[in-house]
Amino acid sequence: MEFLFASLSAAAGLLTSGDPEVTGIVWTSLWISSTATLLAALLGVPLGVAVAVGRFPGRGAVLLLLNTLMALPTVVVGLFVYGLISRQGPLGEWGLLFTPAGVIMGQCLLALPIIANLTVSAIEGLDPRLALTCKTLGAGLARRMLAMLSEGRAAVMAAVIAGFGRVIAEVGVAMMLGGNIRWYTRTMTTAVALETSKGEFVLGLALGIALLVVAFGVNAALFALQRRGT
Repeated sequence: MEFLFASLSAAAGLLTSGDPEVTGIVWTSLWISSTATLLAALLGVPLGVAVAVGRFPGRGAVLLLLNTLMALPTVVVGLFVYGLISRQGPLGEWGLLFTPAGVIMGQCLLALPIIANLTVSAIEGLDPRLALTCKTLGAGLARRMLAMLSEGRAAVMAAVIAGFGRVIAEVGVAMMLGGNIRWYTRTMTTAVALETSKGEFVLGLALGIALLVVAFGVNAALFALQRRGT
């Protein structure tokens, strides 16, 4: 216990002193995951609204696919994207492997089905009279979708935050596609794994605490949005 308390004290010192290594890793994690979540939201929210509102052949298959992809292991996503952006892959000439852009691409694919699926649930959970009223007033499909998106904005924001929570804490994609390069693609999760394996327990613990703080913030935001939506 003495070792643990001493490590916690040293880790707290690293965090409060503004250690450049810790600060750089935390910042890298935040901006990569935020960018990936933003891209996933730009794709996933319209997709979710379209699936929720639309009635088209194969809709059940799309919903089944989205539900399945929500539980997709991160290493599988990393493997798939690695095949796309490696030198032998179709996107190899773009030089995305072991860059932040490569990690963003993989994390975007992780967050996309979560945001889309939860958006579907958010829109389908609205009062069915809303869509009927919009249709009665002569609103087209696009206007009805915008009205429903506006009405369910709190739940949709919760879906986006859930997507961010998924990618900020993942390690497989960040490790496989980013390469854990110092000052470039090293994130909190990959750094924790690396530093702990090297015996740098204090640094790993400091980053673990920072990750917990971010996770707490994500869950607090989700809780606030859910309370607001009820």
